[in-house]
Amino acid sequence: MVHKAPSRSVRQRPRYRLVLAACAAASALLMSGAMVPPAHAGAHERALSPALAAAGEEAKDGKQVLTVAVSQSVDSLSPFLAARLVSTSIHRLAYEYLTNYDPRDGRTVPGFATAWKPSDDKLTWTYTIRDDSKWSDGRQATAEDAAWTFTKMMTDENAATANGSFTANFEKVTAPDPRTLVIELKKPQATMTALDVPIVPKHIWEKVGDFSKFNNDKQFPIVGNGPFVITDFKVDQYVKLRPNKDFWRGAPKFDELVFKYYKDGDAAVAALQKGEVSFVQALTPAQAAALKNAENIKVNDAPGRRFFALATNPGARAKDGSSFGSGHKALLDPVVRKALFHATDRRTIVDKVFQGHAVEGEGYIPPRFTSYFWKPDADRKIGYDPAEAARLLDGAGYRKNATGKRVGKDGKALDFRVLCHATDPNDKAIGKYLQEWWGELGIGLKVECLDNVSDPWLKGDYDLAFDGWSVNPDPDFVLSIHTCAALPATPKDTGATDNFICDRQFDELYAKQAAEYDPAQRAELVKQMQARLYDTGYMHVLAYPNAVEAYRTDQIKSITTMPEAAGNIYGQDGYWSWWSAEPAAGDGSGSGGSSSTGAVIGVGAVVVLAATLGLFVAMRRRSTAEDRE
Repeated sequence: MVHKAPSRSVRQRPRYRLVLAACAAASALLMSGAMVPPAHAGAHERALSPALAAAGEEAKDGKQVLTVAVSQSVDSLSPFLAARLVSTSIHRLAYEYLTNYDPRDGRTVPGFATAWKPSDDKLTWTYTIRDDSKWSDGRQATAEDAAWTFTKMMTDENAATANGSFTANFEKVTAPDPRTLVIELKKPQATMTALDVPIVPKHIWEKVGDFSKFNNDKQFPIVGNGPFVITDFKVDQYVKLRPNKDFWRGAPKFDELVFKYYKDGDAAVAALQKGEVSFVQALTPAQAAALKNAENIKVNDAPGRRFFALATNPGARAKDGSSFGSGHKALLDPVVRKALFHATDRRTIVDKVFQGHAVEGEGYIPPRFTSYFWKPDADRKIGYDPAEAARLLDGAGYRKNATGKRVGKDGKALDFRVLCHATDPNDKAIGKYLQEWWGELGIGLKVECLDNVSDPWLKGDYDLAFDGWSVNPDPDFVLSIHTCAALPATPKDTGATDNFICDRQFDELYAKQAAEYDPAQRAELVKQMQARLYDTGYMHVLAYPNAVEAYRTDQIKSITTMPEAAGNIYGQDGYWSWWSAEPAAGDGSGSGGSSSTGAVIGVGAVVVLAATLGLFVAMRRRSTAEDRE
């Protein structure tokens, strides 16, 4: 759905990280500069203010402004609630995490913590907190801030809405002194160098009452300790940030960073061509082709970190045992789900919809993450085979009636609905193909394209939905959203679940991988989880879209990609792209920032940045990168 993490951005799911919907939707330019109430609220559409018409151009006072076009609405500026990729990307810029990820290869490097060490039994982790990090209001950032952040998530379920899976196994968190953080666990946890949780200032957040309603969007600038400071936002118009001049790694080089909202992808591309914005992402093949030879524009087409999937409603339910929603009962039958997927041609989707800017979908984790990538063997694979789909349905008693419609054992026609993002042309195009393919089986399909898919999704009022998430170097988060623990407490609550999957066998594997420190053995468990997810048929990965994006070379001289070889710019595991971006005008030395070791796309060339990050390479504690987005 998008958040799609980190993405749901794309973690892209309705409230995605992601992920929702962050979307693998190729022309949906994800990342909104707007703020909406809670994570379940829909996007409010408002006209762009005239003052922003030239937001991408250099201001009259000589400021260098980097403007990023996005089409996803911010679900919340609270790190405790935010799930969409646009929101989590902004939080990566505003707050430090304990650890970060090397832009070259995703390996763990220091962040708010400079070092970490587990006890022999792996049940106690001690982190050394840096002494050169300050909150943007001038206060020193200390281990007490981290201890308070984690403890709040452990003791207040509303504060655990977005990232609760990371602290569910915590027994106790303390700060013996300003530079020491101690986390005691109930059992070993493999993600302790990948705690993808923004650390917030205790002196600000301890004043908050109801964490389920506080969206952190009333007072600006927002206090943080990341490379940028959030200074303003307008719902579905923009989010503005300025450099944090005291950031320990060095201040960003642009004077201002603006995420500007565009509901229409073509309008965003037109703004790029006019120089009104500096960068656009999630380009459609047609848009990328149109920009390829444009003057002063560079197109980046790299393997992505997202998957694009078709999710089925497994029967929306809550932890209290209550069922809700209006999902079609026939989809509870695994034979029906398997038949639908046999009647879905993934190759055609890659060739005709993505026009080659994607890889055919298989397992849950994209091939970019080689350690965890899984694909079914020939005997297990659900390939495109309409005849087999018809045979399965006939054998299970779903036969065609006199009018050619498939009917269930109750005599009711198999007519399904699929949730579609109105701003995503990929959703619409694939929906038309599904109508054709499934129609030949005698199955009806209504493609429901909405500006706000969150509300029906969270209420379980869908049969199928286009889904997608940005996956991090460590897959724990995107796996956790399919566990029973992620379900809402009651039908009235909002859980961390993607689409209400609750499978005990999957849960058992999840628990094992979470406690497995051996990289090879953990990777094998993750592959078994993907196999189980594939076999149950609740998620069918259609494609792994490329990151297709573009920027103006007369505004951005260079910018870091992640990973170094053929990497993306938008939605990274870290803040490297916008932190490293160098203005095309001037020498960029005014902000005092230093480069990272990621790859830099310059005007027509790719070079390796040399830099401060290199000083920290020797400080890595693990060879496996663990994170989510």
